[in-house]
Amino acid sequence: MITPIKVTGIDYKIDDLTRKYVMKRIGRLDRYIPRHARKTISADVKLAQVNHEHGNKYEVEIIIKVPGKTIAAKDSTGNILAAVDIVEAKLLGQIRDYKQASVNHINKRGLMAKFKRSFKREL
Repeated sequence: MITPIKVTGIDYKIDDLTRKYVMKRIGRLDRYIPRHARKTISADVKLAQVNHEHGNKYEVEIIIKVPGKTIAAKDSTGNILAAVDIVEAKLLGQIRDYKQASVNHINKRGLMAKFKRSFKREL
């Protein structure tokens, strides 16, 4: 679980339900992050209420700092919990790209390794 999650509200008072929801949804993103990066990861969540004149609209911005890169996503909807879900999905795609780039052995099997395995089966 991502432990150093900083949740701040900009023109929005954060209640316990919202804080727990954000901690649960963003905290469990660490299972998709490579093991070498889990110790130094931190997250910053900004919840804002915008467009007061034409009704309430909520904006969520999440910044995750991993070694060598900063992953960020932002979205706004009419419901703050739905905005957290949308941003979580955006972050998940970016984390997968980060993992693909940072871990060398994923999807890179050499030609000789395939040859050795097929040769062992024939013996």
